[in-house]
Amino acid sequence: MLETVDLQQIMVLDIETVSQWAAFHELPDHFRELWTHKVRNTLEAGQTAADVYPNAGLYAEFGKIICISVGVFHQRQGQTGFRLKSFAHPDERELLAAFSKLLQAQPANLILCGHNGKTFDFPYLCKRMIINEISLPAQLDISGKKPWEINHLDTMELWRFGDFRSYVSLNLIAAALGIPSPKDDISGEDVYRVYYEENDLERIRIYCEKDVITTAQILRRLRNEPPIAQEAVSYASDNKN
Repeated sequence: MLETVDLQQIMVLDIETVSQWAAFHELPDHFRELWTHKVRNTLEAGQTAADVYPNAGLYAEFGKIICISVGVFHQRQGQTGFRLKSFAHPDERELLAAFSKLLQAQPANLILCGHNGKTFDFPYLCKRMIINEISLPAQLDISGKKPWEINHLDTMELWRFGDFRSYVSLNLIAAALGIPSPKDDISGEDVYRVYYEENDLERIRIYCEKDVITTAQILRRLRNEPPIAQEAVSYASDNKN
């Protein structure tokens, strides 16, 4: 079934997120109370809500998006290419508005693909757009749609083949398929530190783009197609917003 999908109708994406504030003590009082309530049953012995606050970026109500990277397939002289564009900015509303504008310029039936996208990336994007008072683009607005009307692909779901017993990381699938790891510099656990302590959004952008490329390579392998050649990967000239 996957083999019948036109790759040129797919946009692969990944997001990077961090907590809205750099430290727990910076939160407004009511958000501090809400975070404490949120994590109270998951704390290990001796831990406090402040200790686990770097994980707040995992939750759309407490986090924000700092980078969105997207990639699209194209055909040129019989070779499959892949073109990347990133939106990386400390102002989340500006970032989301630019990404929304890109989606609005695409067909409404554009297929969005991400790794764990159905559980994390797509819902997170929707929630943060609503919070930032940005209308949902057609490709993300799934309200009232039947499951078969939602044009979302998830490489983790595809890889499971019906086995829903556990989460399968992008890195693990890549290793199993012989695809270079996207975690050769930093991983998701490092994003909070790199953003708030090192102030290196460019490094996060590069990491996010590697995840998109890896997701695209996995999608190709799931279709029993060869990987995209390194020289066939290109980047939009205005990649940094």
